[in-house]
Amino acid sequence: MAEKDQVTLHGMWASPYNKRVELALKVKGIEYEYVEEDLTNKSSLLLQYNPVHKKIPVLVHNGKPVAESLVILEYIDETWKHSPRLLPDDPYERAKVRFWADFLQRQMFEAVSLVVKTEGEAQVRAIEQVHEKLKLLEEGIKGCLPGGSPGVNGESMGLLDIIMCTIFGPHKVQEEVLGVRFIDQEKYPLVSSWVKSLIEHPVVQELIPPHEKVVGLLRYLRENALRSSSA
Repeated sequence: MAEKDQVTLHGMWASPYNKRVELALKVKGIEYEYVEEDLTNKSSLLLQYNPVHKKIPVLVHNGKPVAESLVILEYIDETWKHSPRLLPDDPYERAKVRFWADFLQRQMFEAVSLVVKTEGEAQVRAIEQVHEKLKLLEEGIKGCLPGGSPGVNGESMGLLDIIMCTIFGPHKVQEEVLGVRFIDQEKYPLVSSWVKSLIEHPVVQELIPPHEKVVGLLRYLRENALRSSSA
């Protein structure tokens, strides 16, 4: 990285949004300083850098803050244009990646989050929604994203790989806490193979937090959400 580039990431260790940015920086080989934020006592710098949402992640590049994970990922790819690229150069292929990125973020991630926050019939409906989205994704891989890995190439992680990894990379944790199996090889062979290859990627292995630590956090978040909904 050139000397003029000073990169700092304000994040929280378990945040999937934060992990997206960490993965992108690692994939691109960009050196950065990491600042762990206490979300119950946010730093003055975080509030200064992201006064609108007051959330992580925030990437600070040469003193200029960039907020929102998907915005940050595109900023990284447009600023550091060296390989590997997170998005394809071809405008049509790039548009397809953005379409599926929106699908994963707005539909898949929200559906999984709803499973965490609900119980009983509401959770059953939420689980059904996740499986509906997984069926669409499986067909999408067959029709629009051939090869079972929608990344830029077969060796490096692209934008969709990064987003997918932060949704279903911890699927074993989801199974343990929720008692629900989403990544099923028989039902979704392409999705399952994709997730497996992502988890085994060296960059992902480097950034995976301890299993029991993530289990504890997800249990806490679920209990807290259920307590709040019944209050």
